[in-house]
Amino acid sequence: MMRKKRKRGTSPGPCRSHGPEPATAPVPPPSPEPTRPAWTGMGLRAAPSCAAAAASAAAARAEQRHRPQLCPPPLALLLLLLLSLGLLHAGDCQQPAQCRIQKCTTDFVSLTSHLNSAIDGFDSEFCKALRAYAGCTQRTSKACRGNLVYHSAVLGISDLMSQRNCSKDGPTSSTNPEVTHDPCNYHSHAGAREHRGGDLSPPSYLFCGLFGDPHLRTFKDHFQTCKVEGAWPLIDNNYLSVQVTNVPVVPGSSATATNKITIIFKAHRECTDQKVYQAVTDDLPAAFVDGSTSGGDGDTKSLLIVERESGRYVEMHARYIGTTVFVRQLGRYLTLAIRMPEDLAMSYEESQDLQLCVNGCPLSERIDDGQGQVSAILGHSVPRTSLAQAWPGYTLEAANAQCHEKMPVKDIYFQSCIFDLLTTGDANFTAAAHSALEDVEALHPRKERWHIFPSSSHGTPRGGGHLSVSLGLTCLIFIVFL
Repeated sequence: MMRKKRKRGTSPGPCRSHGPEPATAPVPPPSPEPTRPAWTGMGLRAAPSCAAAAASAAAARAEQRHRPQLCPPPLALLLLLLLSLGLLHAGDCQQPAQCRIQKCTTDFVSLTSHLNSAIDGFDSEFCKALRAYAGCTQRTSKACRGNLVYHSAVLGISDLMSQRNCSKDGPTSSTNPEVTHDPCNYHSHAGAREHRGGDLSPPSYLFCGLFGDPHLRTFKDHFQTCKVEGAWPLIDNNYLSVQVTNVPVVPGSSATATNKITIIFKAHRECTDQKVYQAVTDDLPAAFVDGSTSGGDGDTKSLLIVERESGRYVEMHARYIGTTVFVRQLGRYLTLAIRMPEDLAMSYEESQDLQLCVNGCPLSERIDDGQGQVSAILGHSVPRTSLAQAWPGYTLEAANAQCHEKMPVKDIYFQSCIFDLLTTGDANFTAAAHSALEDVEALHPRKERWHIFPSSSHGTPRGGGHLSVSLGLTCLIFIVFL
């Protein structure tokens, strides 16, 4: 009886690539375990469940063990590895957790936005906030895998901790306003009010400054040149009083400058007793009149004096009312700049309405038109007999050159510098105008309002030309010496 010839398969040999099986190859019977790796069908059918994925991976590994002559390409190995780790189809098994890196960043900004590097204890508080930030990113790391914002934040935290010499271990800041509420930290309880829905936006701040002959910048960003000889209140509200005393600069002139500043920080519950600071020409102390340099209890003082330049520049930081004050002496005269929360600055009684920072100088005390632009810019002429008396030591060209060297932007601070030089002949007024602008940049909350330019409402172009400035300053000086 003739035996049917059996077709011989190819003999085992070196590894060959995965190609389609020969057409004559027998089709294997159905089996619970597939005869080919599950990855070869990816993209042709719906993604398998986690159990199916694991079974496919196991079957694939078993087949590889039984068929040593096959050498899967590297991509196949990678996909099999991903399947075995359960990463390829993890989204099919459970809903992924939400990446909360934005919340971490928002909390960090909330914890640090009120900190001031000039105040003692800044590094400690900043490091606490950084550690809290780091802890938050660690808790959300699983959900944020592959998120570029997350990885950027992690690198940023590491850099900041190195720059500030922060240790990884230590206390952290709590992001719960109820826990962090500090009655002697204005930013703390203002943030707590916002968290509870009491306010829809962070507190807004106001700026006021006085310098030179004197030139006043009010809380409303109005710029005025005033006489105001004698003692005048700049601020007088329920939390703070600031009074300045102005004296004539040049005999026979109505221009004055500040030679005395008195600041009263009013007693505020458990935060501080009343503290009085007083500075006069050639005596700019780094302490209150009682000899203390701070107010309040605890390591982090609610009121603090910081001396930046001995006898020339001090700062006062009142945490409990969110207020910062700069006092400088330049030449023989003093300058002042202050930033204060709007809700506190406007907290005063009707009897306290005489405040230069709030309402500006009285009309009878103003030398200009109330817009920081001399009324003579409108085109009035000046008798030549007054010019020699009005310019002691400087020509207009020399004053312009000296002021432009310090202040390249020809704004109202530049014009004030020229006016002061022509009126007094004292070069220190150039430094006073420049420092006043620096204080604006340090304390004014809105960058777009740092520079004030003359109004064009009377036909003068914004920023005015040299001729307009020359005429205006000449006529203003004439008014001063009347």
